[in-house]
Amino acid sequence: MKNRSKNLVLCLVILVVIGPLTLFGQSSPPWKNLFDGKTLNGWSQKGGKANYTVKDGFIEGATVKNTPNSFLVTDELYEDFILELDFWVDPALNSGIQIRSNSYPYYRNGVVHGYQIEIDPSQRAWSGGIYDEQRRGWLYDLNDNPTAQKAFKQNDWNHFRIEAIGNSIKTWINGVAAANLIDDSNGKGFIALQVHSIRGDQNEGMKVKWKNLKILTKGLENYKLVSELSPRNKTNQLTSNEEKAGWIMLWDGKTSEGWRGAKRKDFPDKGWEIEDGVLTVLASDGAESAAGGDIVTEEVYGDFELMLDFKITEGANSGIKYYVDTELNKGAGSAIGLEYQILDDLRHPDAKLGNHEGSRTLASLYDLIQADTHKPVNRIGEWNTAHIISKNNHIEHWLNGMKVLEFDRGTDAFRKLVSESKYKDWPNFGENEKGHILLQDHGNKVSFRNIKIKTN
Repeated sequence: MKNRSKNLVLCLVILVVIGPLTLFGQSSPPWKNLFDGKTLNGWSQKGGKANYTVKDGFIEGATVKNTPNSFLVTDELYEDFILELDFWVDPALNSGIQIRSNSYPYYRNGVVHGYQIEIDPSQRAWSGGIYDEQRRGWLYDLNDNPTAQKAFKQNDWNHFRIEAIGNSIKTWINGVAAANLIDDSNGKGFIALQVHSIRGDQNEGMKVKWKNLKILTKGLENYKLVSELSPRNKTNQLTSNEEKAGWIMLWDGKTSEGWRGAKRKDFPDKGWEIEDGVLTVLASDGAESAAGGDIVTEEVYGDFELMLDFKITEGANSGIKYYVDTELNKGAGSAIGLEYQILDDLRHPDAKLGNHEGSRTLASLYDLIQADTHKPVNRIGEWNTAHIISKNNHIEHWLNGMKVLEFDRGTDAFRKLVSESKYKDWPNFGENEKGHILLQDHGNKVSFRNIKIKTN
């Protein structure tokens, strides 16, 4: 009996010193509360003017007329995490939980944008689906997941579990797997509680409530769950909203279909690599179009919108050309056309060269017009998004959601810039009615994905 008593005392000492353990020897999850149950400390409001208050240990949001979507936003930014919370929503109100979201002055005047985990009490019942707020629209709906649709409880508290780890976002509603998405458009951002705007015939004062908000940011591999749903990968695929808007994929993410060498009839047999949904021009010696060579679309385009993601390596140089005439330059060097410059501004010497100051920096109109010096640039090794709009000879360059330059081709001012540039000897430079889209081989490793175009 004495030995058993001693053993019991020893066990209690171990528990005190080491901490509480589960039956399997693993420590309990180190949850952090996002809401103290009493105040909105650690939160701030963005967007609309909905009323956020604290009542009886929960956060309540109430609708207000004539105001856009409202968001109660965490002051802290989160990258990888597991988030759990309970919510209650008026049956006539739509809402959502923003994750990895952001608000920048340059992006649509500071609008909140990013992933939203839907709260949907309507007959559609997509609660737990994943929406891309103020960008691409629906990424993962619940049309083919009736089990999750039925899991939502009307006029009652519901529970969300959200796992955002790497490029994987998984959701559960009341313990039922709702969504399993592979996408990495946002790697870091705030968490926010949305009160949706209301239409003229909707009542002011409709409510949505949240409580028991807690987050894990450490040891996630030890606590993540296995989803019974197969993941949907949105890389190199259009969303339903994009399809309705007239976008088409310019690259299928798997083959060279639709592309060829700028100076040949087929796709280069060296210098370019297609792997895991990424199209990469490989490093050679840094020379212009001297290894695999530039590649161009088989089709030509007049007015268009082009979007793509690109990722550069340290010191890299490349470009996206448009209105390219592949017959103009059969000799050494790149094919001729207007160019959206891709460059490591900090390390490549081209950033300080050019006939117009700064016109060879990232997102500039190469050798002609400098991009905004306050442009948003992601770090080396991270994806950036280029967006080129050409309509009725008016052209805009965008980088990561910010317009960084615009110009009108064919004008006296444009022709003067050309006359002062390296393109002065090419007749009617940049004024073709139609032309190819080109991805440049400049001897440095640069990768591309999500290449899409809209022509209507």
